[in-house]
Amino acid sequence: MRLVTEDNITELAAARWSSAHDPRTAQVLAALVRHLHAFAREVRLSETEWMAAMRWLTETGQISDEKREEFILASDVLGLSMLVVQMNHAFDAKATPATVLGPFHIDGSPEKEFGGDMSDGLPGTPLYITGTVTGLDGSPVAGAVLDVWQADEEGAYESQIPDVDEARLRAKYTSRADGTYCLRTIAPKGYSIPMDGPVGALIRGTDISHFRPAHVHFLINAAGYEPLITHLFQEGAEYLDTDVVFGTKQELVVAFESREPRPTPEGGHCAAPWLEARYDFVLQPV
Repeated sequence: MRLVTEDNITELAAARWSSAHDPRTAQVLAALVRHLHAFAREVRLSETEWMAAMRWLTETGQISDEKREEFILASDVLGLSMLVVQMNHAFDAKATPATVLGPFHIDGSPEKEFGGDMSDGLPGTPLYITGTVTGLDGSPVAGAVLDVWQADEEGAYESQIPDVDEARLRAKYTSRADGTYCLRTIAPKGYSIPMDGPVGALIRGTDISHFRPAHVHFLINAAGYEPLITHLFQEGAEYLDTDVVFGTKQELVVAFESREPRPTPEGGHCAAPWLEARYDFVLQPV
């Protein structure tokens, strides 16, 4: 029998978790043990600090539900989410880069026609986003499903608004035979991440900006291509250089050009001044 000491506990714990029946699980958990122990040794973690961490993790779980993913938010602000995205989506340089999914995506968004209005009359400056979906060779991708969602002009998503259960500022669009797409929404606003939970409490003890720049989320799926999770950011928006979740990429920063009342890209007409953004998504083949 080997008695546990500070010198051998890491070896003993890693060996136990290496017994996991699935080889990948065994590899991951054994490595997790080694890195956790190395972290504790590096900072000489005190019992008080350890207990504070356990309470923080408990509170993070308690505040999470089907609409609020506080653990995803924690991963985002620590930079882990973007690291995992970049390691797992090493696309061709010509492909549209991927970013984080974020904690506010919801399955089951309603389908809209070409140019359909996903803002459904909510206040804000009308914004049309148009462009094409193509492959690396420039060939159009027909039937690509663009799942789109964003915050309102107050910076809130539907899941953050009490008593709102219907779809709000989200929809699915399908590219046409020539790869074109068009959607109508309202101009997004830069916003603070939720600061009323454990993640917010952690950030308040730092000089980290808790804001995200104005953006619209996209999740694009098309047969024969890698799924693409990405954002479009408004050129000139605040917080582009300090995005709290590290999601900004220069290739995804787009001009929102002002338009006077006139015909709109889908063939309709807008009686008020509106904005237009153009972006061509390029998908990575499977």
